[in-house]
Amino acid sequence: MPISPLLRPHRCAHHFAAVWLFSLLALCAVLLPATASAQIQLKLGSASTALSDTVVTPRVQAQLVALAPQGIAPGKPLELGLRIQHQPDWHTYWKNAGDSGLPTQLDWQLPAGMQATDIAWPVPQQIRVGDMLNYGYEGTVLLPVTVKVTDDFRPDPDGNIDIRLTASWLVCRVECIPEDGQFQLRVPADVADTQWATEFAAAHAQAPVALAQAQASFTALPSGDRVELRVDGLPAAAHAQTLAFYPEAADTFHHAAVLGQDWTQAWEGTTWTAQLPLSDMRGDTPAQLDFVLGLPAQGGDVAHAPPVQAWRLSGPVQGQWKSADLAQVSPALAAALAANQQSQSTNPLPAPSTSVSTSGWLAALLGGLIGGLLLNLMPCVFPVLAIKLMGFARHGSDVRAQRSNGLAYAAGVIISFVALGAVLLALRAAGEQLGWGFQLQSPLVVAGLAALFTLIGLNLAGVFELGHVVPDRIANLHARHPLGDAFISGVVAVAIASPCTAPFMGASLGFAVGMPAAQALGIFVALGVGMALPYVLVSWVPALMRWLPRPGAWMDTFRRAMAFPMFATVVWLVWVIGQQTGIDGAAALLALLLCLAALAWALTLRGTTRVLLAAVVLVCGGLLMVGTGRTLVEPAPVAAAAEQQDVWQAWSAPKQAELLAQGRPVFVDYTAAWCVTCQYNKRTTLSDSDVLANFAQHNVALLRADWTRRDPAITQALAQLGRSGVPVYVLLAPGQAPVVLSELPSKQEVHNALQML
Repeated sequence: MPISPLLRPHRCAHHFAAVWLFSLLALCAVLLPATASAQIQLKLGSASTALSDTVVTPRVQAQLVALAPQGIAPGKPLELGLRIQHQPDWHTYWKNAGDSGLPTQLDWQLPAGMQATDIAWPVPQQIRVGDMLNYGYEGTVLLPVTVKVTDDFRPDPDGNIDIRLTASWLVCRVECIPEDGQFQLRVPADVADTQWATEFAAAHAQAPVALAQAQASFTALPSGDRVELRVDGLPAAAHAQTLAFYPEAADTFHHAAVLGQDWTQAWEGTTWTAQLPLSDMRGDTPAQLDFVLGLPAQGGDVAHAPPVQAWRLSGPVQGQWKSADLAQVSPALAAALAANQQSQSTNPLPAPSTSVSTSGWLAALLGGLIGGLLLNLMPCVFPVLAIKLMGFARHGSDVRAQRSNGLAYAAGVIISFVALGAVLLALRAAGEQLGWGFQLQSPLVVAGLAALFTLIGLNLAGVFELGHVVPDRIANLHARHPLGDAFISGVVAVAIASPCTAPFMGASLGFAVGMPAAQALGIFVALGVGMALPYVLVSWVPALMRWLPRPGAWMDTFRRAMAFPMFATVVWLVWVIGQQTGIDGAAALLALLLCLAALAWALTLRGTTRVLLAAVVLVCGGLLMVGTGRTLVEPAPVAAAAEQQDVWQAWSAPKQAELLAQGRPVFVDYTAAWCVTCQYNKRTTLSDSDVLANFAQHNVALLRADWTRRDPAITQALAQLGRSGVPVYVLLAPGQAPVVLSELPSKQEVHNALQML
């Protein structure tokens, strides 16, 4: 059997870039249907592109929804709402957040003739956080709003309605993160929309019912810091039951006491009474107070579950209570302020500077040059470099061609680094909290790279040859444009290397993001020069060519062997997707890669069989994408901390501050699933029994900051350390400056750092 042109030793290396181009075409064919089932929003500061009805963050999925059972017209019922689906253990807040937190805010931008009312708040659950009590929502909640459509309403000329919403919410677990989103929903005015009818009905069922026949009154007690509440006329279902109390006014009652022994409730016949402690932040005595009483499920927990029935009441306040001294802050706030002050005094972190001395910039350039050079040793970059080096065999003694290819490859590497750096700097200037490797925080980018490496691996293994699946005009582009071939190879090498932060790179990149744009881009140029340097040296120094083996049949074996590092990279990328989106996302990606491999094989066939099988695979891939594509963008249902070992805790800024305020040293591992160096260190130095024992001996708290998906809090913490990418390892101790370890810390380096405590 004759050897195909791609398998001939003198040409195998130079089909690499052509295969890359073919891979992009195949990716488009399989992945483009994703737009039918997945929507992504990129927010740049206060502006956003392609507004959607859904905003997804690592903690919540928020969606603008509508209920128009008779279409949208004057006098017809219309409701809008924000549906918030929380990740496990995260929550947002009710109209009165309790001891801490903020309620969700909705700012509507509606067409003329449409007026939105306030939120019809469902009754929340009581959420205990430390010694505080909050009122909020876990799981999924819909915040409904009734919209009045007046006679002035007119739909668009095309009969549609453009509804926009700006929403902000505070989402908390132990730490709290403010989030916001811009939403747009376009609906036809003359079509009934009942898609969300069930959820709107459930939300209204959870809202408290006004009791016209009930009478409530508050009486200030002689102590001046407590009131007695009496309620008559409650439904029979509530009699003799323990009720949950939800005050609507913030800073009036001591919320945490509702779950403790500081307040009491009782029944005097059909009258419900309670003695309630007032907040240390209370103001003057109001004339009236609004509140909600909730009836828990039979045998249910008053503290943790929303009530099955709830009633909204209002009562006058009789007498005067003693106003609190508002110059004094609450004990919880005082403790938090003390902890923050202690953290600032014992752990001063350097802020990024916007001006850098010449010597500092030159040092950063040198670090970038060395870091780029070391990137060539990364597992998935090495096969690309090896294949390109073997490509010198094609030129033989043609020194001019070798040098031209070397420069073209270097240009592809350097321009790609500068492009990545420019995008990173632009997004940070627009307000985004991003760092090196930011593109791999998108599951779709990871999925695209997995598909690219799958196709490259299949080609290297000989499953398909480019000349058999595309026209000769495209397959032979590399022969007609060898410099373009070399340039694209450089681009591919940078794409493969982007998940990695090599030694010396971390400090340089952290330096770069705080510099003026021209100086920062100079560091990215240095990274590109360092990565391209080995190939350029070999191409320009003929003496180095003698180190390379002579061309021969062994190159075919070498080419096929290089397929396995590519497949190993695919395994790693599927694991990354699993960390980001869960087991369903990983399974969906594997299924799509199977379709992609089948498509590449089908295109190698001839005649009608080729067309029919390729069409069947494309249809199957499209259906698969419609059915499962959303799992590639949705966050994992279980927090990534599930991977954490028992000795490691999930990092948060408040957690770090709390431990330092207690006088305990803290070691933070800033990591990400897509960072190869991070995973290597996690499985070697950071899991070594001697290292862990030394941490325990010095009572060091181990925190792991997982940056697999975007997390502005982690990005900000990295910036304070002068870094913009992972891995970063820092040892913090009260009264001492932070000790930042190298990107590849040895066991001895960790032991030496601990000896300084």
